Amino acid sequence: MRVTVIGAGIIGVMSALKLQQDGHQVTLIDKEAPGSGCSFGNAGMLARSSFMPLSNASTVWQAPSWLLKANGPLKIDKRYLMTMLPWLYHYIKAGFNKDLTARAAAINQLTTGSVDLYLPLAALAGCSELIKTTDYLHVYRSAKGLKKSAADMQARRDLGYDIEDLNQQDLQQLEPALSPRFEYGHLIKKHAFVTDPQALVLAFFEYFKSLGGEFMSGAVTAINADQGHCQLSLGDETLNYDKAVVAAGAHSAQLIAQTGVKLPLETERGYHITCSAPQVNVSRPVMDGDNKFFVTPMDMGLRFAGLVEFAGLQAPAKEVYIQQMKDQAQQMLPGLNTSQCTSWLGFRPTLYDSAPVISYAVNAQKVTQKNIVYAFGHQHVGLTAAPMTANLVSELIAEKASQVDRSAYDVQRFL
Repeated sequence: MRVTVIGAGIIGVMSALKLQQDGHQVTLIDKEAPGSGCSFGNAGMLARSSFMPLSNASTVWQAPSWLLKANGPLKIDKRYLMTMLPWLYHYIKAGFNKDLTARAAAINQLTTGSVDLYLPLAALAGCSELIKTTDYLHVYRSAKGLKKSAADMQARRDLGYDIEDLNQQDLQQLEPALSPRFEYGHLIKKHAFVTDPQALVLAFFEYFKSLGGEFMSGAVTAINADQGHCQLSLGDETLNYDKAVVAAGAHSAQLIAQTGVKLPLETERGYHITCSAPQVNVSRPVMDGDNKFFVTPMDMGLRFAGLVEFAGLQAPAKEVYIQQMKDQAQQMLPGLNTSQCTSWLGFRPTLYDSAPVISYAVNAQKVTQKNIVYAFGHQHVGLTAAPMTANLVSELIAEKASQVDRSAYDVQRFL
């Protein structure tokens, strides 16, 4: 079939590659260069055990303290608060919903096999050196911080993840650059990280093109479907395909709204700083569990991420938050040189129940349209979940049954 994939982030590129491997004639469309959105600026973790929905009771209870804390990990622009109140209401409601275990299991289906799925694909694309298998370290300053993580770690252990408890001496032996203020830790085994996320996307993109895939640059402004084909508006052009995949990240809802369907997709504005001459180093990804603050060693230096702001898609980055991240990075790694740092702001697509949409589209009358497939809303696990998402997109395009339960990703849950 002739298939178009709208969106050239990691979800779109991996989906396009899988469809091209399936034998379809695939066109990838984006107004920006491939891998230039969240796929450029993420923390690089293949966080296969990070399946717990962000909309959970623990997060909801902690959110007010994070907002009140000057250097907390969560920010909400006061001018945007009224706009996001309906989404926030549903987010809080989902946090106390009894389906938490089911939602966690659904996300785990997407994340748990991430490393095993990526490695053979990276070998085919000639970019194996960009993926480093390793353990994943969470650290805490106090027993109180450790206790807050207990339920999360137990949920991971219940699903078979191997986690080792560490004390201060263990932490200093593993990562000498860490502040000695961190007295407790969890070492989560058998994870991986990407040393250059954008380079990974571009490698898979080039492999997609080598198989005959096509890329078109431009903004899709409308999408229409009937029983025979999909019609897209791209600038002054009208393009026709058999099927289409919407994988435009945080911008997906705006495009889908043109079809008369409104979806509760918010954007978590994620900041990062990358220190190119850090003068200290870590050997694996480390999360400051007290502040939800990450550091990952990358080819371009140390990348720090974790601060989230809700302020929509238009507001500029705030310099005060970038300085906050520099301060936190130095507290985490004393001796860190932040004089040569770049900063970035990207948009994570987030639905209020924390699970993505990977399903057939619906029209304004709530009728399923099998020639359009949705694949977006992966919040913090887009990089991790991309290979499995691509497999599910492949099944949906081919109208095949799945070996996994896709019901938790169905867009109908919001309609």
